[in-house]
Amino acid sequence: MNNIKEYDFVVYGATGFTGKLVVEYLVHKYSNNSQIKWALAGRNLEKLESVAATKNVPEGTGLLEVDSNNIASVEEMISKTKCVLTTVGPYQLYGNDIVSACAKSGIDYVDLCGEPGWMHEKINELTETARETGSRIVFSCGFDSIPFDLGVLFLQNEVTRRYGKPSVNVRGRVKEMNGEFSGGTAASLGATMAALKEKPELFTVLANPFSLSNGFAGPDQPADNKPIFDDKLDTWVAPFFMAPINTKNVHRSNALMNHMYGKDFCYNEMWVMGPGDDGKAAADFISSSNPLSNAPKPGEGPSRESRENGNYDILFCGDINDESVHVSVVGDMDPGYGSTSKMIAESAICLVKECEDLNGGIYTPASSMGTKLIKRLQDNAGLTFKTEN
Repeated sequence: MNNIKEYDFVVYGATGFTGKLVVEYLVHKYSNNSQIKWALAGRNLEKLESVAATKNVPEGTGLLEVDSNNIASVEEMISKTKCVLTTVGPYQLYGNDIVSACAKSGIDYVDLCGEPGWMHEKINELTETARETGSRIVFSCGFDSIPFDLGVLFLQNEVTRRYGKPSVNVRGRVKEMNGEFSGGTAASLGATMAALKEKPELFTVLANPFSLSNGFAGPDQPADNKPIFDDKLDTWVAPFFMAPINTKNVHRSNALMNHMYGKDFCYNEMWVMGPGDDGKAAADFISSSNPLSNAPKPGEGPSRESRENGNYDILFCGDINDESVHVSVVGDMDPGYGSTSKMIAESAICLVKECEDLNGGIYTPASSMGTKLIKRLQDNAGLTFKTEN
C-alpha cells in the first residue's frame, strides 16, 4: 500500500491550538525515537517555524506549507507521507480535499471528526476508492469517540471472556468530566446546523443511531434525550451532548466487526447526576442547558494548568443473564484538548506501525486498531481501561 515515504505521518494544523498540543506530545514522547518520522504542516511557514522553535521540535523535522484549499499543496504533502493526521475542523468545511486525496492516493488518514452528516457523506463517497487504493481512513480519533468506542470493545471482550457471548445491552455512563469543552466541537455543531439548511435530508442521518452502519438497521434503541432514573446504578442520568456521535460510531464498529456485539445490540450513553431529588434537579438542569455555550473559539483553548487538572471517568455496564459487568475508562487530562491530542497522535502511530494487515476502507478506532490502540493509550497516553467488578 505505502511506498517508501519520507514521513510516517504529517500533523496538519500544527499551528492551531490542538495541533500545537499534538506537536508538544510528540516532542515529549517520541523525540528520541528514530523509528517514528513525522512532520508539521500548516498554511503559514513562519508560524510553523515558530511552533517548531517554541515546542523544541527536533532539528530536521519537516515543515510543510499546505493550504487545504490548494489541492496542489495537499497532493505535495501526501506524496511525502504514509498518513495524514489532521486537527483542522470543522471537517465539512476544511477536510474534503484532504480526505479525498488520501483515499485516492492510498494514504492513511486520522482526524478528530464528530460530524456525522459529513462522515455519512464521505463513507458513501470514498469507501470503494479507499478499498481499491489501500487507504485506511479513521474518523473520530479524539474524545469523540475513542474512550466510548474502545470502552465498549473492552467491555464486550470482558463479557465474552466471562460468559462466552457479548452483552446485547450496554450502558455508557459519564461519571466525571472536568475541563473546558472544545471550541472545535462547538464550531462543528455550528457548521452542521448551517448544512441542515441546505441539506434537510441530513436530519434523517443525525436522528438515526445506525446512519453510519452501512445500511444496517438494528432494534429500537433506549431513549437518551431526557433525564431518566437508572435503577441498576441508583442514580439519575441526563442526556450527554456527545452521545449522538459516539452512539453512531459504536454501532458502526459493531457493523464493521461483523456484528461482534450482536445484531440485536442496544447502546445507551448518558451523564451521571446522582441519586435523590438533587440528582433529578441536576439532570433536569443539564437536559435544558447548552454545555457548549461557553466553549472557546476555534484556535483558542484552556491553560496548561486547566488541561492538566482535567480528567474524565466513564463507566460501561454490560447487562447479561440478570447480571452486569462493569468496566471503566479514565483519562488523566481534560478530555477536549489534553487527552484528545494524545489520543490522535497514538492513533496515527498505531495505524502506520501496528496495522500492516488492515485493508483499505473507512473505519472507526475500534474496528481498525482495537486492542492494539487500547494498549498504546494505556502505555503512553494516560488512559486506563479496567474492570470494576
